[in-house]
Amino acid sequence: MWHQMFHLDPSVLEKVLRPLVIYVFLLIAIRIGGQRELGQSNILQFVLLLAVANAVQNGIIGVDDSVSGALIGAITLFTANGIVELAASRNRRIHNIVIGRPIDLITHGLINHRILRRQRLTEEDLLQAAQAAGLQGLNDVSHAVLAASGQILISPKDAQSTADQIRALEAKINELIAALNKK
Repeated sequence: MWHQMFHLDPSVLEKVLRPLVIYVFLLIAIRIGGQRELGQSNILQFVLLLAVANAVQNGIIGVDDSVSGALIGAITLFTANGIVELAASRNRRIHNIVIGRPIDLITHGLINHRILRRQRLTEEDLLQAAQAAGLQGLNDVSHAVLAASGQILISPKDAQSTADQIRALEAKINELIAALNKK
């Protein structure tokens, strides 16, 4: 029993190379899939993730189902991921390749439909992000960016007036505090 649990059928080198090949493949496939895949999960992406995990499992461990083989595969994946993260954190070019960079979706109030199509986003996705940011519609958006995380970041057209409104509100609060302190 103990022998079967820890005996490695394929070599240790094969146990290291298999997860590395799958890791590189998945990294490339996710990057080609676009930044949207990272932050905006829906049921389709969830089902895809489960199916891919099941599909690549045998590619990672091969015919071996030993505990030792599983540990070697897991350690290899964690190590490879750590190296990629370290390289991406220290080199801007690697970061842009692996993690991605922000993509302008709306600039000066104009929607870039070509980029929306490329990123597989719709105006409805932009509208939802605008409404989540407290805006009424896309007419109120000055700038929208698809962040490397997959999140859509919205800047309202009246961002300066919003700052002015906050300052005016702070001034009124200070006036009220001063009035209360006089009493």
